[in-house]
Amino acid sequence: MGATKIEFRLRMAMMAAIIWLGFWAPWIEWWGMGRRISLLGWLAAELSRTGKVLFSQATPIVISIAILVAAVAVVLRVWGTANLGSVTVQHGEMQAGAVVADGPYRYVRNPLYLGSWCVFAAMAFLMPVTGALFAMVLLTAFLLRLILGEEAFLSGQLGESYRAYQREVPRLLPRFTTNLQPTGRKPQWLRAVAAETNAILVFLILAVLSWRYDNWLMVKAVIVSFGISIIVRGLTLRAT
Repeated sequence: MGATKIEFRLRMAMMAAIIWLGFWAPWIEWWGMGRRISLLGWLAAELSRTGKVLFSQATPIVISIAILVAAVAVVLRVWGTANLGSVTVQHGEMQAGAVVADGPYRYVRNPLYLGSWCVFAAMAFLMPVTGALFAMVLLTAFLLRLILGEEAFLSGQLGESYRAYQREVPRLLPRFTTNLQPTGRKPQWLRAVAAETNAILVFLILAVLSWRYDNWLMVKAVIVSFGISIIVRGLTLRAT
């Protein structure tokens, strides 16, 4: 079942609330469910328990995976936004102008939602284990609802042209060969970078601060980055 118009309009607030709960994980103190150890630390400990690597080696491995996930998120979000347009991406209502088959949209129908999932997964490495599980389950379900709702809307608005696009391009698992011809849209890279400030900052936080092994510092940096992204988003929308 697809998301309603209200859910789509409030998608940013709803996802932010889920992420906040994932970091807070109040059930740890309230009901003793889980421990306040980051997913990153827990994965490193579990990897070292296999006996194949030392903990001092396991931690950099897990950090590198988190950085890679964040990097994929940046590529998908910036590339997708540059080709779709930052105004459309940030709009409060579903938009249906024409089928976009440029950039990442030639290989996967929902690169922005896939990129969002990667951003959330990268942040989940900094959450308590139970908070990360809670957040990723809810966010995955919510993103799927948004995808189903938007695809139904586009199919209804654009008709056979969009349904033909659906048959050619997979929903979430990219297909790296395609017969689609690009429509010639010019990517708006600067606006895309401004619109995707949060994804970029999350990547930089993991890439730079992870090596200080201070999870609380990274959590505070993520909170600051979210505030910065809201300001930049507002300025971008106003300028547009």
